[in-house]
Amino acid sequence: MRKLMHYLEDFKKEFILGPFFKFVEAVFELIVPLVMVRIIDVGVKNSDVSYVLKMGGLMIALGFAGFAASLICQRYAAIASQGFGTKMRNILFEHINTFSHAEIDRFGTPTLITRITNDVNQLQLAVAMFIRLVVRSPFLVIGSIIMTMYIDFKLSIIFLIATPIIFTILYLVMNKSIPYFRLIQKKLDKISLITRENLSGTRVIRAFSKQEADMERFHEITEDHTATSIEVGKISALLNPLTQLTINLAIVAIVWFGGGRVDSGAMTQGQVIAFVNYMAQIILAMVLVANLVVIFTRAVASADRINEVLDVKTNIIDGNMNAEQASTESKIEFKDVFFAYENASQHAIKDVNIKIKQGETIGVIGATGSGKSTFINLIPRLYDASKGDVLIDGINVKDYNVKELRQKIGVVPQRAALFKGTINENIRWGNEEASEEEISKALDIAQATEFVNGLSQKGESMVSQGATNLSGGQKQRLTIARALVGQPEILILDDSASALDFATDAALRKAIKEQTKGSTVVIVSQRVSTVMGADRILVLDNGRAAGIGTHDQLKEENEVYKEICLSQLSEEEVATS
Repeated sequence: MRKLMHYLEDFKKEFILGPFFKFVEAVFELIVPLVMVRIIDVGVKNSDVSYVLKMGGLMIALGFAGFAASLICQRYAAIASQGFGTKMRNILFEHINTFSHAEIDRFGTPTLITRITNDVNQLQLAVAMFIRLVVRSPFLVIGSIIMTMYIDFKLSIIFLIATPIIFTILYLVMNKSIPYFRLIQKKLDKISLITRENLSGTRVIRAFSKQEADMERFHEITEDHTATSIEVGKISALLNPLTQLTINLAIVAIVWFGGGRVDSGAMTQGQVIAFVNYMAQIILAMVLVANLVVIFTRAVASADRINEVLDVKTNIIDGNMNAEQASTESKIEFKDVFFAYENASQHAIKDVNIKIKQGETIGVIGATGSGKSTFINLIPRLYDASKGDVLIDGINVKDYNVKELRQKIGVVPQRAALFKGTINENIRWGNEEASEEEISKALDIAQATEFVNGLSQKGESMVSQGATNLSGGQKQRLTIARALVGQPEILILDDSASALDFATDAALRKAIKEQTKGSTVVIVSQRVSTVMGADRILVLDNGRAAGIGTHDQLKEENEVYKEICLSQLSEEEVATS
């Protein structure tokens, strides 16, 4: 947790004043047993009702003063903990957004969500409890021991024996609990993963009537989480009985030996009662410490998980080159490029070399898993090449300012992703300053104008969360329009017309060719009909460039491409295409 302490620097005032007021409350609590001694030894002993009432009033005043100090401390604790939680979530979210796809793949989306929510909540609670109890509880324990030593040193030896025993119990329980709490957080990640898959894939689950199987899978992981929680609960459950046993034995010893000292005249009855009250305060303090042990062990586990994320630095680092400094030798160039995903046994891209000219349309085709999406992800630096160079305008993409590089490129991902908001708001992701005319033109090229104009509010119609109110083809056309509205120098279409019918696909390709002259277009597709009209086609086979050329050249000379053609078209269609 030490690594995260500097994030509390904005709350120095709360960390000073909050514990101070808790300290004041504890002081008042320590004075109360001394007042009780006076009530018993003077007021009750002498039957002095006025003295009892006067001292009783003092006790009530001490209680109200302690209550007021406690409320002030609670306020400071709330400000610091909520502020810290908000700051940590913002920092984590900002840091995660610097990650490349490689770092996100390493952690996984569900665990990142759990860390930014549940783990930060654990730290937030620990901060609040630190301000409210960390000063108060030890002070009550130490203060009670000092006060008992002041009253009667010999009898206070009982406190000096009982307190180390209690702290030993706390240490042993904490030491056993921490590994379990770390395991619980990991199992929460799995619950988050299954929940996310269930909610995002609910249509598929219902379509295959897999609700029961999915519920069984969810029950298994929740039962596993429950079993681990029960194990740590068993350990934590030992805390209160063991501490209570120790303290109750100490109280018995106080009454036993205290009674003997009263008989001998070394102590008064009021002082023995004060001893019992101080032991009761220690009991309360230890119960709070027991709760703190659980809270802080959880917080330590959560802090480790958050630090694990914060310690990861993205591989995508800004270069010093900007777009204006680029040359125009070739628009895109791959030079001896290799790429492997983390922990993968082999490369997804192997020794790829290709030059793509300004304004050229390149088709990329290959079997499933041949590396098509990986190939185009290297262009905007969603991943960095493991070996070799990817160049844009003759400059290595690693030398560009990342934001400026991506402003040159419009990407339409394989999985159409839209966000809650209006259609126009979604399209303006490609260009925040886009005018109505520019949006209209982008919709025209993307073949989306007809269905958008058919909506009740046209471009101001709402897109639901996950775009569930749109069909697959509608989502794809809107993501294409979003990329086009930015008028990118390079347009990448990653199998982005797979949900379109052949007529719409053909109209889309024709519109892109006519309306985006000067732009370099990279089209990834499983369909031969989609890429056959490209200036050149890159054929990928198991991550390697199996051939580069026009449709006519490849269908005659390249066996891989010919096989793909024959799998989709008849021999007559291949011959005449």
